[in-house]
Amino acid sequence: MRRRNIRVQVWLNKEERTKLQANAKKTGLSKETYLRTLINGYVPKELPPQDYYAVMRELHAIGGNLNQIAAKANATGHIDRTVFQYESKRLRKAVLDIQAAATSPQKLE
Repeated sequence: MRRRNIRVQVWLNKEERTKLQANAKKTGLSKETYLRTLINGYVPKELPPQDYYAVMRELHAIGGNLNQIAAKANATGHIDRTVFQYESKRLRKAVLDIQAAATSPQKLE
């Protein structure tokens, strides 16, 4: 069974339709999903620029490097565990903050 079984028809003029299509396209959402997001009290964010994905790949690579350093340090016993844990938590938080800032919808006021 369909999750959404109530159909709503809305009439728009050309300017409104153009604006709806443009706004939905900027976010990467369908027109229907874009409208449902607005109805639920959120403003969808525009798709992040292409360099966002490059930055995220780089941050994940740094995280991978930290893991390799940790493995080597655990094998040799030459690392300050507290410092490494602090830095890895900092990196993880930075990645999540960047993702949230670039992709999460904002609550309407």
